[in-house]
Amino acid sequence: MGILKQMAEYLYLRKKDPNEPRTQWMKYMHGMNRISLIMFIIAILIIIFKLVILPLFKG
Repeated sequence: MGILKQMAEYLYLRKKDPNEPRTQWMKYMHGMNRISLIMFIIAILIIIFKLVILPLFKG
């Protein structure tokens, strides 16, 4: 499975493959990956806000 397809599934942008076997450990792993991906996106948005948007209001 491609990386972009997997990220789309984690962010609920794409439906999961119904033929893929789902075990309890896979659910845990995908849950942790989903949390880390969401935290990464939030951190990138905070960095962009601090470096781009805040200087526009100070100047």
